[in-house]
Amino acid sequence: MKGGVPLQSMDSGIEEKSAQRQVILHVDMDAFFASVSLLDYPEHRGKPFVVGAGARGVVLSANYEARKFGIRAAMPVTRAQRMAPKAIFIPPDHQRYSEVSEKIMEIFHRYTPKVEPLSLDEAFLDVTGSQRLFGTARQIGQMIRKAIEEEEKITCSVGIAESKFIAKLASGRCKPDGMLEIKSESVLDFLHPLPVSEIWGVGPKTNEVLQNLGLRTVYDLAHTPLATLIRALGEASATSLYELAWARDYRDVVSEEIDKSISAAETFSYDLSDPEEILTELLRLTERATFRLRKSGLRARTVSIKVRFSDFKTITRSKTVEHPVGGVQETFKVAEKLFTALHLERRRIRLVGVSLEGLIPEDGASWQLALDEREIGWREAESAVDRALERFGKGTIRPARLIDSREEIE
Repeated sequence: MKGGVPLQSMDSGIEEKSAQRQVILHVDMDAFFASVSLLDYPEHRGKPFVVGAGARGVVLSANYEARKFGIRAAMPVTRAQRMAPKAIFIPPDHQRYSEVSEKIMEIFHRYTPKVEPLSLDEAFLDVTGSQRLFGTARQIGQMIRKAIEEEEKITCSVGIAESKFIAKLASGRCKPDGMLEIKSESVLDFLHPLPVSEIWGVGPKTNEVLQNLGLRTVYDLAHTPLATLIRALGEASATSLYELAWARDYRDVVSEEIDKSISAAETFSYDLSDPEEILTELLRLTERATFRLRKSGLRARTVSIKVRFSDFKTITRSKTVEHPVGGVQETFKVAEKLFTALHLERRRIRLVGVSLEGLIPEDGASWQLALDEREIGWREAESAVDRALERFGKGTIRPARLIDSREEIE
């Protein structure tokens, strides 16, 4: 094998799998948030287009025309505007992205039950057992790409390999709107010329250490004695990187599990100090988070708030409640008490957030008897509101306190 040795000859202390070789797809949408937003702004196709707004906001996504100017996700919006003054900037619509993501995940599940979402716009799929029904991995990948383009009007890129690590690298190498399969006999030819920064676990600090050692490529790393790497990086990190440098990644695709938390946060375009204004924003965030909670059929045992001050100091407070919550009013009561107990008076605040944790499947029998009539009434009302929102769209019905207040900035 070019630049390497057969995998079975490497003594890594990890037993090779004797079972059937896995066939894994990594499917990644192309500029997902920008692509979905462009569905609602078709007149801007072909122009530099950026999802992100507000003087203190950050770029969520940029289409490929905008990326030519160097604009990237997580970049401050103000910087992106200086780089491309004529680009189109729009605020994000998270509910819209979630809806499209759900439909994409449904497409994945047509071909395999083994789907591991990594985020709204990417997932690993184990299609090892699906090939008898649908054909080769390439054929399955092509069918998925076609379904997403025809049904959701966006494109994706697909990497195919025997491990998660290589499949994800492959999808990144065929963007946008491509597909790349890395066969087992070609893995090291593909992997070893890549820069060491491409390996999972190599962040800026680790990359600096490796560069100082003269290790520029994955090949360099793979052919460095493990003992040398351990002295420089520590045993756990060194061993992990060494194994990946030889393409040894034995993790299985883990099917989707219940979310550990659901949260919503907002960075203000200017610092807030009025407690009533801040509580209004907390209510807005609670409304957003609890809607997602109920839509997922979940309830929360713990409510947390996050407050970031103008000097960037951040504090969090949480409370675990006796009966799991899911409605706007009952959840906001907890968040409001947590905020009031901080006694912040008029300190300047740049960000607030609400997080719902300790999530459990909704089971009416477990909490309904504990509620008084007023709480039952609120939950019945909110169920009706959810149905209305599903039919007529976000913002058509909301708490009176939020009417005529400022628009959401994320």
